[in-house]
Amino acid sequence: MSALTNSKTGNVTALMVALLAACVAFQLNASMLSPALVTMGEELNTDQATIGLSQTWFFTAAALFSLFLPRLSDIIGRKKILIGMMVLMAVGSVIAALAPDVTWLFVGRIIQGVSGPTVPLCLIMLRSAVSSPKKYGTLMGLITAVNGGVAGVDSFVGGYFAEHYGFRSIFWLMVVLAVVATALIAFLAGESKPAAGTTMDWLGVFFIVIAVGALLTALNEGSKLVGGFEAGTLMLAIGLVLVAAAAFYAFWTVEKRAKQPMVEIIHLRQRSTWAPLLTTTLTMTGIFAVINGIVPAYVQAAGPGFGIGPTEMALIILTPYALLGWLVGPISGRLAPVLGYTKVLRIGMLGSIAALAIIAFFGLSSLPMMIAGTVLLGIMYAGTVNIMLNGLGVVLSPAGNPGFLPGMNAGAFNLGAGLSFLVLPAVLVATSALGDAKASYLTVVLVGLIITVAAFGASLLIPKPVEAEVTE
Repeated sequence: MSALTNSKTGNVTALMVALLAACVAFQLNASMLSPALVTMGEELNTDQATIGLSQTWFFTAAALFSLFLPRLSDIIGRKKILIGMMVLMAVGSVIAALAPDVTWLFVGRIIQGVSGPTVPLCLIMLRSAVSSPKKYGTLMGLITAVNGGVAGVDSFVGGYFAEHYGFRSIFWLMVVLAVVATALIAFLAGESKPAAGTTMDWLGVFFIVIAVGALLTALNEGSKLVGGFEAGTLMLAIGLVLVAAAAFYAFWTVEKRAKQPMVEIIHLRQRSTWAPLLTTTLTMTGIFAVINGIVPAYVQAAGPGFGIGPTEMALIILTPYALLGWLVGPISGRLAPVLGYTKVLRIGMLGSIAALAIIAFFGLSSLPMMIAGTVLLGIMYAGTVNIMLNGLGVVLSPAGNPGFLPGMNAGAFNLGAGLSFLVLPAVLVATSALGDAKASYLTVVLVGLIITVAAFGASLLIPKPVEAEVTE
């Protein structure tokens, strides 16, 4: 990897301030709107399904730009790309804040989605600046922990601003954060471009973006079938899956023939590529909808749940989960180069499986046990597994193409999240027809647990990132 060219400062602390500002700005951009969706629908005179689509398109855009921007940053400069992402985040926020209708809200959110690869790009920049595996692991954990939620305050801030000042105030806050992050990166971060002089494989980019975009859209269409069968929706979803398969085949063909491919086919065949991508996808599928959808819905349900209001639910379930992820992340990152990235990942996976078991077998009948299960999930998934999966995407990436695997891994995170919200709610709807609501929720969490066990099995195939670990 090329040496860091840094005319501004060699201070890693200063770099960390800039990178954390970018990650916080992106995470708030992604999560702060969740409690404001109802208000957005009311102020824009539209229904919740349409407002929900604005979130879907933001995350879809984030996934697609994540596929190639890290690689492009290797070629033209990581600092330059990160600044561009923050500027476009600000532009998209302004458009959304001024949106006269939901169409312009969509435009703003899609432009904001360009900032999708913020976290992996920050991790790549950090690795260029920090040579010590122990120090990198700790700082990596701190940065990646932001990705699980900003200490649990993001949803509260979003809800407060929406309630008192309207949803547009949230976007203006995003503008301020994006501008601050842009300034800090410009003045505190150094430039690095290890693949300078390489030609970007835009044809490969085109086909992989079409493939992943079609697959994510198919998942979104498939999720509509949860509410009831529609032949047209099913045919569209199947058609999109076929488009995705054809586009991926074209991507594979192009990469085999390209002189300077986006990724060499030999790398796609290696366990260091497909094993972490498979693990990330399965982990997200098994856990994401459980903590972000199933458990909150159950806790708030009057029957068979606990009938708790949304604010109290966030306080006792989501905030401890996010806060513990924030606190434990740097610790697991520090342990990774000493104990081994894969070993820490597997410890976190086993802990996550235990947490899901507690939720399934005890939490559905006892609120304290439900809280205990989500607390353990915050420690083991948000604070450990999420950190290791992001970190492995960086430390296992090929030396000649460091932006490739982090970008693909970001796509795997989004793919897994989409699958989670397709598979688990479908199970809930299918089993609810049996008439026992509690048994339906138990089945859903057990399905999530089984998928997470499969993710643990996939994690056993991930090779050790020897160069990123210390031997003493």
